[in-house]
Amino acid sequence: MNIFYLLIGVSLLVALVFLGAFIWAVRSGQFDDNETPSIRILFDDDVIDKDTDNNKEQTK
Repeated sequence: MNIFYLLIGVSLLVALVFLGAFIWAVRSGQFDDNETPSIRILFDDDVIDKDTDNNKEQTK
């Protein structure tokens, strides 16, 4: 029966550690941006035209 008291104490300690880690993550800004990751795939990537850059250098 004494082992149950030990297991309850250890589980409460682990739960408090995880709660502390969660509160630290929230305060440090880990969960600030909720919109951008979901719409990032919709943005077009910037395409650099290498031929245009080469032509500009050759005309100088």
